[in-house]
Amino acid sequence: MCSHQFSCPTADTGIPHPVAAHPEQGWTLLCDGSIVFDDTGELHPDGSVVPPHRAPAERLATAA
Repeated sequence: MCSHQFSCPTADTGIPHPVAAHPEQGWTLLCDGSIVFDDTGELHPDGSVVPPHRAPAERLATAA
């Protein structure tokens, strides 16, 4: 799965490298098999999910 010479770092030891990016679709595939989304959500190879980290609505700026 990983295309670079050294093995991918684990979540505990470093940040995996992107191997495919599709910004027009809003996702990036990492060398460890994880998919990260532009909304900050993540999908891991073991099926676990990290939900998007969204700011509370009251903290968002309103248009004047």
